[in-house]
Formats: sequence, C-alpha cells, structure tokens
Amino acid sequence: MGSIARQRQVFILTALLIPVILLVCFVVFPGVDLFRLSATNWDGLAGDYDFIGLDNYIRMFQDENLWLSLKNNMVYFFIHLLMIPVELAFAVVLNSKLRGAKFYKTMVFMPYIINGVAISYAFSYFFSPINGAFDAVLEVLGLEALQRSWLSDPGIVNYVLAFVSVWRFSGYHVILFLAALQSMPKDIEEAAMIDGASTWQLFRYIQIPSIMLMVDFVLFDNIRGALQVFDIPFVITNGGPGYASSTFTLYTINTAFKFSNFGLAATMAVAIMFMIVIIYLIQNFLIHKVVLKEGRK
Repeated sequence: MGSIARQRQVFILTALLIPVILLVCFVVFPGVDLFRLSATNWDGLAGDYDFIGLDNYIRMFQDENLWLSLKNNMVYFFIHLLMIPVELAFAVVLNSKLRGAKFYKTMVFMPYIINGVAISYAFSYFFSPINGAFDAVLEVLGLEALQRSWLSDPGIVNYVLAFVSVWRFSGYHVILFLAALQSMPKDIEEAAMIDGASTWQLFRYIQIPSIMLMVDFVLFDNIRGALQVFDIPFVITNGGPGYASSTFTLYTINTAFKFSNFGLAATMAVAIMFMIVIIYLIQNFLIHKVVLKEGRK
C-alpha cells in the first residue's frame, strides 16, 4: 500500500512539474521582466538602457491620447456587458426543446470560429462610405437620412466597432452558458417544476445560482476582452480618425513598435494588467454581495 501511495505522489508531482515549469517560463518570468522594463527608457533596439524609476508611470497618466483610448475601451466593455443577459436568455431558449436548436447553435457559434482579421475586413467593406452594403440596404429601405460616415465619424465609430465585436463574440458566450445549463442536474429542475415554480423562478433561483461560476468567467472574459481589444479597430480603422477609435492595446503596440518606446509600452501593459484585476474584483463584489444578496431576500 505504501508503494502505491508513493507512486501516486510521484505521478502527481511529475504531472504538475511540466505545467509549473511552463507557467514560470512563459508567465511569471515575463511578468517580472515586464515590471523591470517599465522602469527603463529602452527603445527595443539598443543594447543598454537607463533606469528611470516611475517616470514612465507619470508620463502615462499625463497622456491624453491614452486616456481617450481607454475611454474607447469602455464602449466595448459596457456594450458587451449589456449583451450578457441577452446571451444568457438566448442560451436558456436553446436549452429548451426548441425545434432546430442544433442549427441555431451552429449559426450562433459560427462568427467566433471565423478569423478575426477576415471578419474585420468584411465589415470594413460592409460599412464603406463608397460602395458599402449597409448604406445600400438603408437606401433600398428608403432610409437614406440615416446614412453616415460609419467609420470616420468620431461620434459613432466606436459603437460601430463594438457592434462588430458583439457579432463576433456573443455566440461564444451563448455556447458557454448553454454548456453550463446542460451540465446542471435535471432532477433539481424537475423537482422545482413539480413544486409549482414558474419559468422565471426556475431561471432566477435554480439556473442562475447553478451556473454562477460560468457567469463569473464570462464577466471576467468581458473585462479582459474589452480592455485588450485590438484586431477589430486595427484592421478596420487603424485607430482613426486620429485617436477616435484607438484602444488601450492598440495604443500600447504603437508606442512600442511605431514610436520605439518599449519602456513606456511595458508600463501600459502593467497598467492594463492591474485594471483587469481591479475591475473584476469590483464587478465580482457588486454581483455577489449586492445582486445575489437581494435575490435571497
């Protein structure tokens, strides 16, 4: 028996060794090095650099264009946040005995598996002010008054790009919610229905608490995705006009590779990492301490 226990311990340690090594090499070490670079003026090419302390952090907080880029990220964040209840409701509908549910699941998930660059190029032509299909549709419907410069108007460009992002990622969230709903024990729902629970009560008091871990993951994924969005604005508008559709990640990459300031870019990367954690903790507190607490009353 002792030999079997020892073999089990050796197997567990061996199985964990490789993931831990990979974690240290590709997450911990680069993270520590990122903090080191954030305190330098390295341009990405020179063999030496100077340690400048907190100068990059001071400069980052004083950069108006960076704050504008972060404001643009918030458009993605709040629009996706408002879509999460819709995605959850759609997953509940697909989880019911709906005719053609498999077809709808495939169609919902399809945008997520398409290459992001291809989607961005497709929508850049769709909203093109020259021969764009969207303006053509509006013209056919007699709604020419609604035609706009969708990708060059600073007032609406971020909402257009956020729409593209929602179209691409909402299906992914629907499938995640659907998987969580299908993993629930059916006897709990059946017992609640026998006791006379309505559809809303079943949803609010049985399904939501049971899939709360998945809700937490989707909310975190929304924060991470909104703050790190890059491919859609980069391909469709390249952050333009000016910095009107620039995002935090796009601005960070331009700082590093266009303006050769890797030290400042590393500072921005550190900042976005802390922002993701802080926003998630605040969001998690509001949901678990306020929303769920009210639901128990």
